[in-house]
Amino acid sequence: MTFSTSHSPWNKGKRVGQKLPLKLEQIWAIRIRLEIAEKIRELAMFNMAIDCKLRSCDMVKLLVRDISRNGEVLERAQVVQQKTSQPVRFEITKKTRESVEAWIKYRGLTGMDYLWPSRIRRCDHITTHQYARIVKKWVGSIGLDPSVYATHTLRRSKATLIYKQTKNLRAVQLLLGHTNMSSTVRYLGVEVEDALEIAESIEI
Repeated sequence: MTFSTSHSPWNKGKRVGQKLPLKLEQIWAIRIRLEIAEKIRELAMFNMAIDCKLRSCDMVKLLVRDISRNGEVLERAQVVQQKTSQPVRFEITKKTRESVEAWIKYRGLTGMDYLWPSRIRRCDHITTHQYARIVKKWVGSIGLDPSVYATHTLRRSKATLIYKQTKNLRAVQLLLGHTNMSSTVRYLGVEVEDALEIAESIEI
């Protein structure tokens, strides 16, 4: 009995695995390009994605009222995650507040409107696929390989920087809305790196 060998593995020629986070200088490179190009919506979206650290399904469904009161963007906000049904809080830094306020004013959005409304379907938000395409465009604009970056890149970026500076896994767990620490450890991929750093600091 013979078997056909014509079928290729689903991942042949594709990059798979966890997507890379952005480094600090890469975040600023994208931000500056969006500012220079006066991309009001995309600048607000990029800044919010970095700060909120939400999954794409939660990011695209943000309502104006989730992050704003009386025309002003909040310093801290909270949403219920679609995946876990658990609330997660996040900070909104000054630069993000300013860019999001500019976008809300420019688009004339009100409390019950989606923060990232669809340009095609009235009263709906952009899709996760549309969001993913925008992210690919951002990373490609600064010369990065879009195949190794995705929407989870923006969720991971600030969390990774926070961990590298503080080594506080519990804080990162809370910020990402993970239900257990092991998920955070796997998500950051820090075990081997941290072990090596500890080993290198000890001479025998």
